[in-house]
Amino acid sequence: MRRRKISNAIIVINAGSSSIKFSLFADETRQLELFLKGQIEGLRTDNAHFIARHPAGDVVGERHWTGPEAGAFDHDAATRFLMAFINTHLEGHVVEAVGHRIVHGGGDFTAPAALNAAALDRLATLVPLAPLHQAHNLAPARSILATTPGLFQVGCFDTAFHATQPPLAQAFALPAEITDRGVRRYGFHGLSYEYIASQLPTLGLGDAKVIVAHLGNGASLCAMDHGRSMASTMGFTAVEGLPMGTRSGTLDPGVLLYLMDEMHMGPRDLEKLLYQRSGLLGVSGISSDMRTLETSGEPRARLAVDLFTYRIGREIGSLAAAMGGLDALVFTAGIGENSAGVRAAVCGHAAWLGLEMDDGANAHPQPGAHRLSTPSSRVSAWIVPTDEELMIARHTRRLLTGATP
Repeated sequence: MRRRKISNAIIVINAGSSSIKFSLFADETRQLELFLKGQIEGLRTDNAHFIARHPAGDVVGERHWTGPEAGAFDHDAATRFLMAFINTHLEGHVVEAVGHRIVHGGGDFTAPAALNAAALDRLATLVPLAPLHQAHNLAPARSILATTPGLFQVGCFDTAFHATQPPLAQAFALPAEITDRGVRRYGFHGLSYEYIASQLPTLGLGDAKVIVAHLGNGASLCAMDHGRSMASTMGFTAVEGLPMGTRSGTLDPGVLLYLMDEMHMGPRDLEKLLYQRSGLLGVSGISSDMRTLETSGEPRARLAVDLFTYRIGREIGSLAAAMGGLDALVFTAGIGENSAGVRAAVCGHAAWLGLEMDDGANAHPQPGAHRLSTPSSRVSAWIVPTDEELMIARHTRRLLTGATP
């Protein structure tokens, strides 16, 4: 059954372990336009904070919760508050759908999908594959289903973009009784990569071999050929691959066995180590924030930055080999878009591939998509700002209207 082709407003929700971010897009002329965004942080702590802004930055609403009231403020309560706030700030629009970022779609959800109780139950079975993310991603959808069951909801999955990878790129060298349970490489940050892939044709890179570096608190690389994912640094979970803000990245499994045997660490101890105590924070002992590390004079801060860029350089070589060549390197996300030092170091590691950095363009990038390499560079380098929320809104509108991709 086809739904109405006009959607006055679409809400995009991105729920984390202690926060919910939202964006509200108007869709009056078939051109999605952001007109409200905000977040609630500090869920289930003694200090929760809500703020909403117009795209220009002016504050539309703000509220604090403290003490026991904040401690009881969970994802359900936060979702109800957000929906009530949005409904009083629609500026004449009507909400017709909600799109959710969901980290894991497993093997069944390889494209955006409508969310109902049955779909949410199936997605909940994937919590063991993404224990720190999946349940929180699903909580707002369940809350909205309970309070507004007639509101159309869509799940958009960070794993879905990577479903095009060849079987060999997804495989682990493990016995079949393990891999048959879904233990394979999935890849993540797919919504960001999908948005970048949609922008590549405007740069003349639609049919190119491209490595996209999504570098933020979570960091990964994706090899794309003709805009399709061919390989990625993240695998079964979002902890594999590059060192990140607080995540270790790839680690010899023997290290975990050592920690279990010699330091008597259990599963939850290891989980906390890998996800919350490692990466830039663990190496530096100072911070997970790249801006803090780049301005610090501490040797371990420098070590953390150097290890981060060295590992990116190594993985670029691996992904270029997987594609049989490289035409372009694209930087995106918070660090990728804002750290000239990280970009310069990474491009230096990629010089052997024929990448020549334009130092001036890197130091003073222009707004929007911007070339960083010299005109003669055999491999071009770019900044392309990502927009996962817009990608989710696009998918939600498409499913709402019944339009073909």
